[in-house]
Amino acid sequence: MVPRMSPLRFRPLGHSELVVPDLCLGTMTFGEQNTLVEAHAQLDRALSFGINFIDAAEMYPVPPRAETQGRTEEIVGAWLGKQTRSEIIVATKTAGPGRPIDWVRGGNLWYTRDNIKKAVENSLRRLKTDYIDLYQLHWPDRYVPQFGSVAYELEQERASTPTAEQIEALAQVIKEGKVRHWGLSNETAWGVTEFSRVAAQLGAPRPVSIQNAYSLINRHFDGPLAEATRHEGVGLLAYSALAFGLLSGKHQNGVAPGSRFARFENFGARYQKPNVNEAVAAYTALAREHGLSPAQLALAFARSRWFVASTIIGATTLEQLEENLGSLDVELSRELLARIDAIHARYPSPAP
Repeated sequence: MVPRMSPLRFRPLGHSELVVPDLCLGTMTFGEQNTLVEAHAQLDRALSFGINFIDAAEMYPVPPRAETQGRTEEIVGAWLGKQTRSEIIVATKTAGPGRPIDWVRGGNLWYTRDNIKKAVENSLRRLKTDYIDLYQLHWPDRYVPQFGSVAYELEQERASTPTAEQIEALAQVIKEGKVRHWGLSNETAWGVTEFSRVAAQLGAPRPVSIQNAYSLINRHFDGPLAEATRHEGVGLLAYSALAFGLLSGKHQNGVAPGSRFARFENFGARYQKPNVNEAVAAYTALAREHGLSPAQLALAFARSRWFVASTIIGATTLEQLEENLGSLDVELSRELLARIDAIHARYPSPAP
């Protein structure tokens, strides 16, 4: 496959042999906000730029509903059948315990051997493929603060599947050829090092990636997580780089019609916190001062970070996708990065 003229960079994904473009197409709107035709148009457009990396999940589309669960993977699978499979890197994720999605596998979401095997086989069927390039644990089996929570609360701790069992289950589907590599998502620094340590102890494949939120208003990854992933050879797949569209500037004059915030009640609570609006306004003004769209500034920032292997982009229209792709032409100067850091110092990660 020869990419269309674009300044994409390709980077190794962690310590794996996978080489991924520094933008990845996210698909969580496929089947809810986007029809099959619209989704395939996005996939075609992204591929024309050389973006051959696609991220899905068994619980998608979002918001999760019993009526739509699995539809995203089915839409991707219908498109994937028209491509040369070896030229596309497909990532997906298995849902875990602790969230109210009882319709997935009857609500039995622990990362046990049987559940991981079933989840992989179900995703393969929906994706209409023989293997998944990157299979991710969507969030930890154990309790951790996540999706906007930051304080670790002892009373929230719960029993969980042993780390070794989770790794052995993933090693088995890799041995069977159903999965090539595995990764983490919404994980902590301790989780990265513990999974890597136990996998090495077992002589099993180690995680190659972590998919966590990262943006101008959520730089939580800059600290211990960056150190852990550096030493364990794990690449970050940054999601929510536009913070549910806030960093696109489209909500500057109120909630944009047709957006997720407008359509779905109580959606995106992690972004409804003090100093979020002030930080977004400052970054929006900075972008426009430098002749950039706010989205292009935000995506260019995520792409500039040394620990980011690929930044996941998502759109509900081709126009939004084109704007996101335009970030590929943006290289941030030292001066502009210093201005970004100055705003960050004033409003440090208001939406972790």
